[in-house]
Amino acid sequence: MRHTFRSVRTWSCLALLVTSVGAARAQAPAATASTPAALRTATTTPVPAEPAAAGVVLETAEGDITLKLFPLDAPKTVANFVKLVREGFYDGLTFHRVVPGFVIQGGDPNSRNDNPFDDGKGGPGYTVPAEFGRKHVRGAVATARMPDVVNPKRESNGSQFYIALKDLPSLDGGYTVFAQVVAGWDAIDRIVALAARKDIARENDNANPGKLALIKHARVVGANALVPAKAATTGAAGTAAAPDSTTH
Repeated sequence: MRHTFRSVRTWSCLALLVTSVGAARAQAPAATASTPAALRTATTTPVPAEPAAAGVVLETAEGDITLKLFPLDAPKTVANFVKLVREGFYDGLTFHRVVPGFVIQGGDPNSRNDNPFDDGKGGPGYTVPAEFGRKHVRGAVATARMPDVVNPKRESNGSQFYIALKDLPSLDGGYTVFAQVVAGWDAIDRIVALAARKDIARENDNANPGKLALIKHARVVGANALVPAKAATTGAAGTAAAPDSTTH
């Protein structure tokens, strides 16, 4: 079946096109027999709180990609994404769909296995309500989802996301944008370049670089780790299937 963007077959239907930091508690010096009872009060080093979730860094096989989150625009989507990041859900997954001039898409737990043709069909087992509002500018990060015919509420897949490689106004109002790339375009460009390889899985315009586009680790960062976003530029025009999936 063909969605607003992409045919929903095998892995290419991808869709969804789209841990916590703890600190060890320090032990207080032990009281000794010579220590006056009044002074035998244990002290502990405060445990640092987890950083406020201002952004997420994706440590990929091609370099780091830094995302700024938009919790005011997409609170439920951001909360879910941060939860999964802190749980280590994205560690070991891949960008299983690479379409030059359109998007790179990842976040499917199926990409952990050796079968590239079931990528794009998985998720955490639930959906997230749609939160439309922000635009698909270059670098926008949005959730993938099932096609309208089976998903009239346009709810997002629970884990799959994509990064827009250029302005994509045709997707506005159809997919939840919840973050923005603020650093790491060199890594993104290298991931996109993998689509030219002849030794990777593909269907039509969808290339699957597999572990070459591995997300080694994802981590939450505070506002001080973010850098100002560069002005977005629009790439060459092109058409491709929308970020959707066959299952959630």
